[in-house]
Parts: sequence; structure tokens; C-alpha cells
Amino acid sequence: MYTYHFTTHSQQETEDIGCRFASCVRPGMTVAMYGDLGAGKTAFTRGVERGLGYQGSVTSPTFSIVNEYRGGRVDVAHFDMYRISSEEELYGTGFYDYLDGRMAVFMEWSENIPFAVDDTAVKITIEHGPGGERSITVESPEEIVF
Repeated sequence: MYTYHFTTHSQQETEDIGCRFASCVRPGMTVAMYGDLGAGKTAFTRGVERGLGYQGSVTSPTFSIVNEYRGGRVDVAHFDMYRISSEEELYGTGFYDYLDGRMAVFMEWSENIPFAVDDTAVKITIEHGPGGERSITVESPEEIVF
């Protein structure tokens, strides 16, 4: 497992790290995101989409469960698993249909679905720090450069 650490001091810096991470995003990639409410998971994803060349708005999929972002270098399905607590509920979201290799799949609140996060997923943990800092840890089963 390869591990990368970053510290950011603003939402913009968190988005900038996401924008850099976009360089390694590819169809079929799954990204499991962990962190408390307001940690910066959606900000990171917004940066990824900017880095992929997506031109539209990027918002939290809290109420829709999944947002699709198409038109960038890689199409992305952005899931919010906050209200998902079982494999049956996850199945009902259509999640497994997105694992066909055509899109990258980003999953916020992955701590709620450990049964759906396999060893091939990139894991991103964002934690609150002092003075508004964010600690971002990226764990990948393969070396990535961003």
C-alpha cells in the first residue's frame, strides 16, 4: 500500500489537491472517501472534477445519493453513503451498476459501507485539524503520481 499525506489550510487548497489527484483518475477506479461532516470530501471531489475538465457544478449528493459528472476526461459517479447501512440498501441505489469499468466511482462516507470497499479502492481520509487545517491521507494499492 502506498500512502501520501497532505495538509491544507483552506477549502481552495483542498480542491487544489483534488485537482492534482485528477491526473491519476481513470475509468473503473473506485475511490473510498472517509471523514466527518464538513471535512472536505465534496471540496476534494470538486477539485477532481476541475482537474478532469468538467465544466458543470459539483455538489454533495446527500439527497440524490449519486451525482453523475460527464464531459470531463473521465466520467464520474459521485455517491453519498451517509444514509446507507446495509448491502440491500446499497444495492437499491444502483451502486453496483456503476462498477462496470466505464466510470470512476467516488464514495463519500465509505465508513458506512465497508463491505463494498475492496482492496483495489483508493482510500482518501480527510480530517479536521487546528485552525481550519485539513489532513488528507491517500492510500493506494498502486503507486500514483499527482
